[in-house]
Amino acid sequence: MIELSALVPTGKQFHWLVKPSQPIQPAVTRIHGLTDDDIADAPEIADIADEILTWTQNGRIIGHNVRVELETIQREIPEWKPVAAIDTLKLARSLKPGLDSYGLEKLGSFFGLIDEAARRTNRKHHSALFDAMLTALIFADLLMPLEQSAREDCLRDADVLFSRQSSFL
Repeated sequence: MIELSALVPTGKQFHWLVKPSQPIQPAVTRIHGLTDDDIADAPEIADIADEILTWTQNGRIIGHNVRVELETIQREIPEWKPVAAIDTLKLARSLKPGLDSYGLEKLGSFFGLIDEAARRTNRKHHSALFDAMLTALIFADLLMPLEQSAREDCLRDADVLFSRQSSFL
């Protein structure tokens, strides 16, 4: 993990660069645009784990193909135990069947949200903050037209942890 971002419903954004235990591979730099120089002064994950836990304390995560985030964060911060993990990929496949692609950027283009995510974050695709914002915007657009009971059903179905302890909304 070299970058982590979180958005909370209040609109607050959190963004951390993280110094990995190994040098950043060229393929990772091509995707995310971050180099070893960019993270040279960044803290290690252990140094910011408590801060990350503080801002994710309600234990809910929304992500696109959220299993990747779950595996990555839990590998680095084992005490992080979300109670719900809503997958916008599952939501999109359920609510928008028949699209050619369900990749994050393709869905962002489908909904016309790429420019809005870039404007709100001043970042581009594959930065953690941009991807988190785009995911949040897609999440809202998918659920907005639904009635409350339909939203809850969709969220339950999109929860990859199958958490039934309480309503997500």
